[in-house]
Amino acid sequence: MKIVVIGAGAWGTALAISAARHPAGHVVELWARDAGQVADMQRPTYPVAGAVGELRRVNHRYLPGQSLPDGLVVRQFPLVAGRDSAQALAADGVGVDVFIVATPTAALRGLLQVLSHTAVPVAWLCKGFEASAQGGQGLMPHEVQAQVAPGLQAGALSGPSFAQEVAAGQPTALVAASAHGSVRQALVDAFHSPSLRVYANDDLVGVEVGGAVKNVLAVATGLCDGLALGLNARAALITRGLAEMSRLGVALGGRTETFMGLSGLGDLVLTATGDLSRNRRVGLLLAQGHSLAQAVASLGHVAEGVYSARTVWQRAQSLGVDMPIVQAVVDLLDGRNTPAQAVAALMGRVAKPETD
Repeated sequence: MKIVVIGAGAWGTALAISAARHPAGHVVELWARDAGQVADMQRPTYPVAGAVGELRRVNHRYLPGQSLPDGLVVRQFPLVAGRDSAQALAADGVGVDVFIVATPTAALRGLLQVLSHTAVPVAWLCKGFEASAQGGQGLMPHEVQAQVAPGLQAGALSGPSFAQEVAAGQPTALVAASAHGSVRQALVDAFHSPSLRVYANDDLVGVEVGGAVKNVLAVATGLCDGLALGLNARAALITRGLAEMSRLGVALGGRTETFMGLSGLGDLVLTATGDLSRNRRVGLLLAQGHSLAQAVASLGHVAEGVYSARTVWQRAQSLGVDMPIVQAVVDLLDGRNTPAQAVAALMGRVAKPETD
């Protein structure tokens, strides 16, 4: 297969590395917008500063320490060079079997417009809701696609995964979600390997809701850990957070069982407890007294939970779905509550049956 990954952040780079090492011998290209970043990744250096030994190509900006396979082609995203998008895709997308969009949610709309006329399967990696326009409501990735590229055969690749571990070849399981069987199969063929299992699922809505909401809940769990509230509190928060995720997902058209799978419970547990989680890190820093701006700036990467929290809450309100943990995160991010007040608001809620 020929696989093109558009976006050379940590996750896009990790998946490109994994695909380039696939036993099937895939042809893999990693496209980045920044010419300087491309030049850096094309120039062999030592993977770790101060190291000695063999020079290797590395994405120093987003995935330091992980060598790029020799067969992985790194190039500048051709559409930034001023050419007509249709001409550029015709010239640079010859023979591509699947396009992987590895950008933040905010950039998805523009890329799907560029890819709107391709007959090749397209899958996005982003986990979040698009920021809501004034007077509107934020959209999930598949809803963005329905607006700007309704003819695409498209879907999502999601699940519990840290980029560093995938790039290192550590065991990981993901979900290929799409209403189109051809897209699910293309993703399985592209990425299923001895170190990376890919399960197919036709519940795209459920998979996307799980991927978006778990980021918001990870901010809350980081807050819980940063305040040293204990393991009991963490377990309660994750469990009740899963209930909130499931309520919203079902209201939006997802299936209950999806939220007990990799893209629901699995991704929530990883992101809420893993030390590599950027969203959890935001919560930890807020609990330590950092401002939101300071917390986000210190990451060097996008923390989707920060940008999706308000949209998740807005969608929940519009559907009459109760999401008190998400509401507490939104109030904290917007400066209406301190970390201690956010916890007090959750603990002070009226008692109710667990299934409500």
